[in-house]
Amino acid sequence: MLQQAGDWFRTAPLILLGGGLLLVLALTAWAGYALRGPAKHETAADGGDSYEGYLVSAVLGLLALLLGFTFSLAVDRYETRRKLVLEEANAIGTAYLRAQLLEEPHRTRIGNLLVAYTANRVAVAKTPGIQPPDLVAKNDRYLADLWAATSAAFDTIKGIDFSSSFIDSINTVIDLNTARKTAVGAHIPPQVFLVLFVYVVVTAGVLGYVLTGQKGRISAAFLLLLLTLSMILIVDIDRPNTSGARGFQTPMEDLLTSFQSRTHSALPALHRGAKAAAIPAPPSG
Repeated sequence: MLQQAGDWFRTAPLILLGGGLLLVLALTAWAGYALRGPAKHETAADGGDSYEGYLVSAVLGLLALLLGFTFSLAVDRYETRRKLVLEEANAIGTAYLRAQLLEEPHRTRIGNLLVAYTANRVAVAKTPGIQPPDLVAKNDRYLADLWAATSAAFDTIKGIDFSSSFIDSINTVIDLNTARKTAVGAHIPPQVFLVLFVYVVVTAGVLGYVLTGQKGRISAAFLLLLLTLSMILIVDIDRPNTSGARGFQTPMEDLLTSFQSRTHSALPALHRGAKAAAIPAPPSG
């Protein structure tokens, strides 16, 4: 059940989560205020104010540690996903360029597969929420076809040193696909969010109990709003396909644009032209 709740938590609209969390915190703070009651206000003479100040400082300090720890987990996963996007774009570009050194029909077949695979990867990354199964299945089919095409082309180059570097480039593309899938599924554990949520709610109750008067209520409302914004920011960073996360898909998008800006037929022509230029013309007469 906790895992299902975590899946919903990662796919629910942020506005809904933020509004719901702020409402829960406001109700908890009101409950804390009502629990104390106007007749139970402690005076500064018996030391109540100083004790309450220590209590608020301790609660907010522990909450800051939990928020910082959770934020660090989210940012670490975000940076890992961003780094893998750049590495995958470089690996696909390298494999594509090396594929242009193959003979036909292997050159065109592998080049087309890499272009289609890149387009599908961009489509998967741009889809909000959980990755669509149809695009993920298409992604796996492209990789299977790519390896089959590589195996077919290997017989034509296995006798030269270039074969090892070409096979390594295709293997790198396949390995990074697995790495990105793993990174997308690496979220903050739902247990961490549960503990953080419980602690935020308890903090709201403490603030409502301690911060009385008009200024106290304004301060409590301001703190609850900041806590809600902090929680929503952590949730947003932890989602791999949010608007912010989709921003670092630029290397893959740029690679796809470069593929689409030139036709595959032009590359073989350039390849043949380079071969012709490398062969000296026979002397005339």
